[in-house]
Amino acid sequence: MNLDSIKHFFEANLLNKINKVGTTRKVEAGDILIDFGEQIKFIPLILEGAIKVVREDDNGDELLLYHVDFGNTCAMTLNCCMESTQSEIRAICEADTKLIMIPAEYMDPWLAQYKTWRVFIFENYHNRMAELLKAVDSLTFLNLDERLERYLLGKVTYLKKNTLNITHLEVATDLNSSRVVISRLLKKMERNGKLTLGRNTIQIHS
Repeated sequence: MNLDSIKHFFEANLLNKINKVGTTRKVEAGDILIDFGEQIKFIPLILEGAIKVVREDDNGDELLLYHVDFGNTCAMTLNCCMESTQSEIRAICEADTKLIMIPAEYMDPWLAQYKTWRVFIFENYHNRMAELLKAVDSLTFLNLDERLERYLLGKVTYLKKNTLNITHLEVATDLNSSRVVISRLLKKMERNGKLTLGRNTIQIHS
């Protein structure tokens, strides 16, 4: 297993342990990595690509919580590992994604043994919680057009490309809106020169 891309995150002894117990997994864009109700048995550490994490309300509508990209993991997954509970989130790959799957049984022992592991876990909790607060603030204080613009710019940042392969319906689902409303707002942004719409693509102008 090639761990060169994350060797600056962890001490040598821990890298050796990860190499020994972890398994590499590749997941294609659009595939579900973790689903509602699953028992979490592995901690996913992203080497390439990105995932989005969503919750589902009583009506079956999804709400985007946050994104996870290179060198990070999912805070909600960590919580399930700690408390041995079933998943309350769905993690969907936003791009072709490569991960190291670390068995959940090693999470607690490594917290006591390795400083870099503690830093990694706590930083991921902190960063994901900060993103959750931003999501709550967006829902509370921003208009839908402002939320849409922030959402698109965020995708450009973590996917590292200006042309997004996404449908209006997918955007509407992530923002808990309707396709008709999102299409109208996207066309308004196009008229204002902020983006160009194509067939299942949105090109963001920097």
